[in-house]
Amino acid sequence: MESTGRISNKETFFIGLMLFSLFFGAGNLIFPPELGLNAGEHAWPAIIGFLISGVGLPILGVLAITYIGSSDAEGLSRRVHPKFAVAVTTLAYFTIGPLFAVPRTGTVSYEMAIVPFLTNGGSSLSLLIFTLIYFAIVYALALNPGKFVDRIGKIITPFLLLVIFTLLAAAVFGPLGTYQAPTEAYTNYPLFKGITEGYLTMDTIASIVFGIIVVKAIEDRGANNRMMVQKAAWKAGLVAAVCLGTVYAGLGYLGATSATAISAQTGPEILAAVSRAYFGVYGNVILGLAILFACIPTATGLISSCAIYINRRFPRLSYPLLVLLFTLLSLVIANFGLANVISLSVPVLHFIYPIIMVLIFLAFLDKMIGERRSIYQFAVLFTGIVSLNDGLLAANPDWGYLGFLALPFAELGLAWVVPALLGAVIGFVVSLFRK
Repeated sequence: MESTGRISNKETFFIGLMLFSLFFGAGNLIFPPELGLNAGEHAWPAIIGFLISGVGLPILGVLAITYIGSSDAEGLSRRVHPKFAVAVTTLAYFTIGPLFAVPRTGTVSYEMAIVPFLTNGGSSLSLLIFTLIYFAIVYALALNPGKFVDRIGKIITPFLLLVIFTLLAAAVFGPLGTYQAPTEAYTNYPLFKGITEGYLTMDTIASIVFGIIVVKAIEDRGANNRMMVQKAAWKAGLVAAVCLGTVYAGLGYLGATSATAISAQTGPEILAAVSRAYFGVYGNVILGLAILFACIPTATGLISSCAIYINRRFPRLSYPLLVLLFTLLSLVIANFGLANVISLSVPVLHFIYPIIMVLIFLAFLDKMIGERRSIYQFAVLFTGIVSLNDGLLAANPDWGYLGFLALPFAELGLAWVVPALLGAVIGFVVSLFRK
């Protein structure tokens, strides 16, 4: 089909900013400072690893959607099997929705906006009271999101960015301390530890959903053939990557250079301590409110998106009922506390992330693969066997079932790579015997 329109660089730039705002969740801000603090003198290799999985892979995920020409979030995994596509997409929605990402917005808001002003450092009761109010607001907005979420997001996101960049500028021109020795986890392979830490953003999982939004935005502005969509998506992805990379790298540097000056250990504690050190109590107030009001529309949008998807799959479950159920589930999980929400998510992320990554990489070879579905099937099967083992090991070191295998790159957290390649080769051979 011949193109009848062109998309300008200005429009592409703003689509890139839109993509940045989709990925830029306030909940993600807590990970780079903690990584920087723990990596210490090895901060920059760790930060680069974090950028690979926390920025590079999500952008590739969006671009993969343009390469397969999908019109829905299931398109990427449908190459394996339609039922597999439903299962993976449902797990993706729940992961970035009521199981982990939405509860995390509540706990991060509590840690950043409330805890710094509590003399006892917070309690389970104060967390419960806060999350009841927080998720009541999220529930009310998710029932009728309308224009409110978009409008408040457009106002709060730039304001939060202004606050963050002010904090980063202070850290660059007047660091509080110096690098410390790396913790044990970052001593030998900081780059690869950074890669696995980037899983916690969950943005690669979200990319299979956001990719559809980006493609539609590009097509709505006149790009009506795949080549033009891909070109615009690359440019928009570059804009988003530069913005995300700058924020994450700056926050990692902030955490690393403040290590010897503050006693904080977690991401929220680091941000709160640093903002107070530079700007006093007003710094805590402004940063806390900015993150709180950024998290509310994010949580609302995620609850709404998850409810819409499940409602389409199971029409008997009404949208209002699903919003209520997902909000209540988020409320319950949030009250386990931020540290527990993160630790609960780690096994699931170690399982699903390699599968999503393999699907993304195969998408760029989709034209070459053609109708050889067995390549997708065996690559994902072998990856899933190993990544499930990795997920179980992350939950409990005694739960792994592949201890008898000395898989290459296992010590780097990439034990799935060789099995994925082997599966793709076997899948290709199998395809030669299939009509």
